[in-house]
Amino acid sequence: MDVLQQADAWIFQLLNRNLVHPAADDLMVFLSRLEQSGHMMLLAALFMMVRRGWNGVIILLLTLLAVGCADWVASGVLKPFFQRTRPCFELEECRLLLSQARSYSFASSHAATTAAIAGTVAIFFSRGERVDRAYTAVMVLYALLVAYSRVYVGVHYPGDVIAGAVIGIVSSGIVYTCFAWMVKNVVHTGVLKR
Repeated sequence: MDVLQQADAWIFQLLNRNLVHPAADDLMVFLSRLEQSGHMMLLAALFMMVRRGWNGVIILLLTLLAVGCADWVASGVLKPFFQRTRPCFELEECRLLLSQARSYSFASSHAATTAAIAGTVAIFFSRGERVDRAYTAVMVLYALLVAYSRVYVGVHYPGDVIAGAVIGIVSSGIVYTCFAWMVKNVVHTGVLKR
């Protein structure tokens, strides 16, 4: 495990101290603060409903469920279990670009929630028309940039954001699978049609 932690710290230092540019600092802080870049979520919800009508409302509810599951696993289960110290409090010469409360690092809930959104969008929109595929690409890019920004601003190790992204993708897959099972086995068999 020490080898993984050393590799994680080395990659963190490479990304946080060496592969940086002052022109990107404000963008990375903006992306890292979901309360500032949250308008992307409102645009995503609006797109879902405009493109899919009432089915868009169902997709939005499934997205919110996937986000809730991902956040619960990352923040409610893994952070208290692993209690990993954030790199900004553990490593010397860390570029910390925003104020950070003392909380645990593994796994990144920002990466988990944005990956859950991107995963759900990919499930429902990646095989659609060109505009749907473009929307999917934008949401995946947004999730990747948010995950990267967490390392860039100094509050997460790369392993934290990778784990968060995996949690988000798995959460969206599980939510979709449960929904599809319910539609197939409950709604289509007539139990709810009565």
